[in-house]
Amino acid sequence: MYKKTARELHQDFVEGSSSAKQIVSYFLDRIHAFNPKVEALLTVLNERAMAKAEALDEKRRLNKPLGKLAGSVIIVKDNMHIKNEKTTCASKFLEHYKAPFNATVVDKIEQEDGIILGKANLDEFAMGSSTEYSAFCTTKNPWDTDLTAGGSSGGSAVSVAANFAPLALGSDTGGSIRQPAAFCGIYGFKPTYGRVSRFGLVAFGSSLDQIGPFARSVEDIALMQEVIASPCQNDSTSIQEPPPAYRQELSAPIKGKKIGVPVALLEEADPVIREAIEEALKVYKSLGCELVEINLSSLKYSIPVYYILATAEASTNLARFDGIRYTTRSKAAQTLEEVYELSRGEGFGAEVKQRIFLGTYVLSAGYQDAYYKKAQKVRTLMIEDYKRAFALCDMIALPTTSTTAFPLASIQDPLKMYMQDIYTISANLVGIPTISMPIGFEKKKKPIGMQLQAPLLRDTEVLTFASHFAKATSFHTHTPPLFDKEPSL
Repeated sequence: MYKKTARELHQDFVEGSSSAKQIVSYFLDRIHAFNPKVEALLTVLNERAMAKAEALDEKRRLNKPLGKLAGSVIIVKDNMHIKNEKTTCASKFLEHYKAPFNATVVDKIEQEDGIILGKANLDEFAMGSSTEYSAFCTTKNPWDTDLTAGGSSGGSAVSVAANFAPLALGSDTGGSIRQPAAFCGIYGFKPTYGRVSRFGLVAFGSSLDQIGPFARSVEDIALMQEVIASPCQNDSTSIQEPPPAYRQELSAPIKGKKIGVPVALLEEADPVIREAIEEALKVYKSLGCELVEINLSSLKYSIPVYYILATAEASTNLARFDGIRYTTRSKAAQTLEEVYELSRGEGFGAEVKQRIFLGTYVLSAGYQDAYYKKAQKVRTLMIEDYKRAFALCDMIALPTTSTTAFPLASIQDPLKMYMQDIYTISANLVGIPTISMPIGFEKKKKPIGMQLQAPLLRDTEVLTFASHFAKATSFHTHTPPLFDKEPSL
């Protein structure tokens, strides 16, 4: 059962070959057996999931209409609210916080009868590229547990790659869905900014954050998008248009379409990444696509622009965590000033503090014009750069990462860690849809991913191109050997 997609589990349930209770029990058993090896989950919702399964079985027995996700199980990143369950953001600050309401995406999943099994580990407050900055545990790569799973949505990516669930949700502020998807050999999709509601997502960078799905098949990505990508009155940035028919568009023809390749940027990736990209592009040529060279020279500024804008927004968003509301208060504090200072000092990890300091600095008097406003201007230039590129092509192909998964604790220099996002950040800065898809393995069987990017609101086309590649290859069908078995074996 563990290799079945969400669509296949749904079909089994609807046809009566499996009950929801059987499906949930099976995957909970799998989580309890294998999660200690990779530490992907912070919370397992045993009782809640079983109660939802029993209710769903009764709904089927009474012949009531069943939702698109009926019979499927899902993992969500632990920065999205589930009412009356913990939302820790992998921070000591929120270790005991329970959400008073559901995130919009959680409501939509449950309206379509999806069952949430647990909440996934992440870098604290989604700030990181390796899931090593969690306050509670370090998530390991399922292909080699000595390697990073990527971040910040590492727990969600590992949950899908290790077959704890066929679907998971992550959040992507600068590559936090796509980079771990590439490292774990699965699909990770960042929709157009505003296509999926952020209501109930704990904010990091409000102009950059976007919720998106992980899956082992493009069809499951499309299925989840049909569920979560609709207007939300609680999110002022939500796109007020109904979601397109994602799955119907997967078979749309791509013959004659143009794929833009920023050749100069490819040179910055490791040779093994470049070779895999070149082979993937040959597949697209065989499918009738034309390759055209494009120039995205402004992307070389994406790291400094991002770490000015994202940290500025983070310092503003995290100001609410003051030791009084939501959070754990320092027991040593005697005055109001000490409540603020000591609670934040004890509650936030080193990486979060570093980003808050940087963000506060670039917003401070005398420096806002020099840094923050200038970064916003460069962001506008990047948007124009992409517009010029898309005038020449339908889709852009880029590496997802410059290297394959690196060993845990091997990167101690913050700047070197920030450079892990060199190819992913631009999509968040300009708001466009993009997917990371598996395109091969290096000689040690570490997965390699490639990004496809499309203009704003052309989310379905990204999935169409990914679907055609999936039909022509088999990289997405591989399972990490450590998890390619039943729990009892």
